[in-house]
Amino acid sequence: MTRPRILDLFCCEGGTSMGYHLAGFDVVGVDKEPQPRYPFEFHQADAFDYLAAHWQEFDAIAASPICQTWSRATEWRGSRDNHPDLLTPMLAALGELPVPWVVENVPEAATDGPLRPDYLLCGTQFGLRVKRHRVFQRGNWTGFELLPPCQCYRNPNLLAFEHKGERAFADALGCEWMTNLGGRQAIPPAYTEHIGRQLLAYLGADQVAAA
Repeated sequence: MTRPRILDLFCCEGGTSMGYHLAGFDVVGVDKEPQPRYPFEFHQADAFDYLAAHWQEFDAIAASPICQTWSRATEWRGSRDNHPDLLTPMLAALGELPVPWVVENVPEAATDGPLRPDYLLCGTQFGLRVKRHRVFQRGNWTGFELLPPCQCYRNPNLLAFEHKGERAFADALGCEWMTNLGGRQAIPPAYTEHIGRQLLAYLGADQVAAA
């Protein structure tokens, strides 16, 4: 069977993409910066322009607009206003499309911003030694699968992010192919593999074998 195709916007070095690939999708990534470590088909382009021109070629769309706009860590280090809000216009653009889509961002994008928290995922739910809370909103589809509860609260076994330990942190996310810099903002592939399996079931393609 032909694997469904998913477009991953703002793909960076491919943490989100890898999860969808493992779930059973053929993935095409788009980012405004060159991404030589990206492991799948890649196009250097503006995410909004590429979406407008090519969305019909895909069975589903994924997007991870920059998180600095909403992250409280940005406030600690400077100002959120120094980072453009790409999440709000991306949600609007995807809302005009008939295909299923998934948008990811930091939890503050749900508490302080426009993102609906359909999924709040933590690394400990997947047996990872990282917290890495992320929120996902889905559009034009439904899915549900139980996970074990989060176990990050006062967990002494978790690996904290530190610049001197970036390589270990990226590896703990499951992003061994990335650079240290890429791992700073990466999404653990386990998150989107979990969501991707549900999306495949919705598309009627849950029998497609992962490569």
